[in-house]
Amino acid sequence: MNALNALRSVVRGRIWLPGDSEFDACRRPWNLAVEQPVAAVVEAADADDVAALVHYARSAGLGVTTQPNGHGATGGTEGTILLRTRRLDTLEIDPVARRARVGAGVPSRHLQAAAVPYGLTGLPGSSPIVSVTGVALGGGLSWFGRAHGWVADNVTAFDIVDAAGHQRHVTADTDPDLFWALRGAGGDFAIVTALELTLHPAPTLYGGRTLWAAEHAPEVMEAYRQITATAPDELTVWLDLLHFPGSDPMVAVDATYLGEASEARDLLSPLERLPKPIFDGRGVMPVSELGSITAEPTDPGAGSSRGELLTELDDAAVKTLLADPIAPLMGVQIRHLAGAFTRASDSPHGPLTEPYALYLFGVPTDPATAQAIAARQRALAEALPTSGRKPFTFLNPGETAAHAFTPAVLARLRDIKRHHDPHNVFRSNFPIPA
Repeated sequence: MNALNALRSVVRGRIWLPGDSEFDACRRPWNLAVEQPVAAVVEAADADDVAALVHYARSAGLGVTTQPNGHGATGGTEGTILLRTRRLDTLEIDPVARRARVGAGVPSRHLQAAAVPYGLTGLPGSSPIVSVTGVALGGGLSWFGRAHGWVADNVTAFDIVDAAGHQRHVTADTDPDLFWALRGAGGDFAIVTALELTLHPAPTLYGGRTLWAAEHAPEVMEAYRQITATAPDELTVWLDLLHFPGSDPMVAVDATYLGEASEARDLLSPLERLPKPIFDGRGVMPVSELGSITAEPTDPGAGSSRGELLTELDDAAVKTLLADPIAPLMGVQIRHLAGAFTRASDSPHGPLTEPYALYLFGVPTDPATAQAIAARQRALAEALPTSGRKPFTFLNPGETAAHAFTPAVLARLRDIKRHHDPHNVFRSNFPIPA
């Protein structure tokens, strides 16, 4: 029995090795444009299984890369065992304490659905299928972040397996350095098997998407700037320039408001003075249906993205964004930040002082298209007023943790990595540089 075959006697979950019929399918990340070489794939049955795997990997001189589905994968996985955490699906709601305990494999939509009966919400992002833990480990930009800050700011405890294979409960009191690092610097320090986070009241939610033909983009952009200039923290508004294959270019405004519909309509009144939209899906909605607003794909596919933070959305930036069609990009999204994002944050990224985030997305159907997408993304990013840093969850292949964190923060993270994982057992998508 070779070293990898010995895995079958170590863990109780499912295992796929090179040569197994399903190995190639199981090792693929969510983004099919990323090639992900791994030594083996393990789907852990529970936290005990994770601990056994870590013991084994360390003794075998292998690393462990953790992914529920593989959102954010970069392909830097050579010499690692890919750990799938989908079966770590604990989900407990304490409505009195307004707290949830969430397993590492739980997607956002499941937490939202469980919170609905109590008039509560987590801090979901745009995709309902990304894991709560994955978002929190990257800091997390939520629909409700303007009201409640980074997703990571709302995490109160982590259940982990450390590099020695020990299961531990980590809080700001038990291990402040590790707790701080896990709140936004990725999975390079431990394997999180579950976390606890604060839930927030959401008795009423208004939201949805409104679409116009692209010819109205200048007027929509001006209304967007007017709305975001005075938006209360409970209101989040994103603008999207869209060009889907086989359809005409469009412009969309996506909005959520933690409050009554009448208040939301008043705050969004500049949209009512625009030309008649192609589609208007706004209305009162449960927090479990937030994923329907942007309707992001729920099946794996190829994609190429780039994220930036904008220091302003002035006339010059608007002119740059609207000067030419976005093709070969499929989407150019502007997210309004500010609000609670600007407040003090005990996390590696710290407060977000930039008022807007920019997200550029295209589908690389062939090498020529991939090059054209990258060139368009680069040209836009270089022409716009970006800050030069970006949220950890916006990093993409070819970028590093240094694009997200200051030198001082990187130095602290490096010390924490050396202390907690001196043998580099854990390999995150964007590892902390040695």
